[in-house]
Amino acid sequence: MEICTILTGTVEEHAPSYAVKNWVAQFKHGDFSTCDEPRLGRPKTVTTPEIIDQIHELILEDCRISAKSIDEQMGISRERVGSIIPEDLDMRKLSVKWVPKCLNMDQKHQQCQS
Repeated sequence: MEICTILTGTVEEHAPSYAVKNWVAQFKHGDFSTCDEPRLGRPKTVTTPEIIDQIHELILEDCRISAKSIDEQMGISRERVGSIIPEDLDMRKLSVKWVPKCLNMDQKHQQCQS
């Protein structure tokens, strides 16, 4: 509690929470590491620039392709495809086509015509 009070007085609103007590407990047990320990679970290996480029190519070839078709062709989960397209490619499904999220008025009109 004393360390937390000192930190709050020194750096005010940027002070870490009372969770500092966990650090103190680790230091008392001789663990002076400031790095996170490796965690269980599989690391994200699917969201690589190569995979993102391949998904983008599939969409450019056929803008009406479904996420299900992409995940079957790429061999990755539908959830990962569902996050790569809007987050990494900045695209969304408009009607039945994948389009960039930000279109100007001319591009919107052109999309409606095709």
